[in-house]
Amino acid sequence: MAKQLETERLLLEPLSLKQLSSKYVGWLNDPEVNKYLETRGGYTIEKLRSFLEDQEKKGILFWAIYKKQDAKHIGNIKIDPIDESKNSGEYGILIGDKDEWGKGFAKEASWAAINFCFDELKLEQVTLGVVEDNEAAIELYKKMGFEVTGKIEDKGFYNGKMCNSIRMVLKNGKQ
Repeated sequence: MAKQLETERLLLEPLSLKQLSSKYVGWLNDPEVNKYLETRGGYTIEKLRSFLEDQEKKGILFWAIYKKQDAKHIGNIKIDPIDESKNSGEYGILIGDKDEWGKGFAKEASWAAINFCFDELKLEQVTLGVVEDNEAAIELYKKMGFEVTGKIEDKGFYNGKMCNSIRMVLKNGKQ
């Protein structure tokens, strides 16, 4: 289960039904926000409620990202699944509030979650998959120390076309 994490500007709170809102549904249905997500569109309040209840039951590392300044929910971050055989966790993030894009919140939240994984869970590495066309995310991950480990051809249909997925890893001690 996720525990609350804090950074200079952000509070990461375990994801729960508290985050159920029409604003959150709006993010998931916004083509500009969801264009690189595996699940895109078709969300309703009830579908989101079911998703949030399911995540709570699983007890996974999934946080809602809040700005401390105004307690505004701006996105979510998760480390799931955790592969105990490889001592590794799979990372994913969504900054759903477009007004908060480009302000460094994704990087700040990412370091909080990743450092939790390395320092408290003692994971050896954090991995991720990113759509090859998502150049801004790939650039951010490289700046954070992630290294490309491979490519999966035709991983999914994103932004109206078949796209490849780039696999990346950040090893503990390399950040």
